[in-house]
Amino acid sequence: MDARKLLRILSVAERLKDATRHCYTSGGRRESVAEHCWRTALMAYWISDEFPEIDLEKLLKLCLIHDLGEAFTGDIPTFQKTQADRARERDLLVDWLRSLPEPFESEMEALFGELEALQTPEAKICKALDNLEALIQHNESDLKTWLPLEYDLQMTYGNDTTAFSDYLTHLRDEVRSDSRQKIEQGT
Repeated sequence: MDARKLLRILSVAERLKDATRHCYTSGGRRESVAEHCWRTALMAYWISDEFPEIDLEKLLKLCLIHDLGEAFTGDIPTFQKTQADRARERDLLVDWLRSLPEPFESEMEALFGELEALQTPEAKICKALDNLEALIQHNESDLKTWLPLEYDLQMTYGNDTTAFSDYLTHLRDEVRSDSRQKIEQGT
């Protein structure tokens, strides 16, 4: 890739470092979208032994880019994000993808299409880990940063996306157990 083109592309991706999410870190500051994507990819790597049939490189790519559209729209919490918000984010992302050189334009369009369709094991795992990482981060943050609706979300969010896998369902159950314990302790 041309060096100047790479620098322009990186400047867009850098926006994810400043795009804060609704959740807080254990240290008390807002988490960035970039941090969320990084840890989702790290989770994918660390659970890859549970899914020996998958294409790990593809899964890592999906995890790294899954929220790239938020470089254009910022993060909108899942409980506030509308279909119109999703469509706007996708349109802005697709317009930007068209500025990428080949083979990256085609590959990234295919990866985002795969994420939207949620038909491949890699896309399903990415979506499940995306949900789980958010839940885990909430468990690691101070309870006083939670909104009232998040007490219920911690019990239900991600149930549907993990249901296809016994391992991910068990992981979801463990995260839920941690949430219950956190709520009971009030910390």
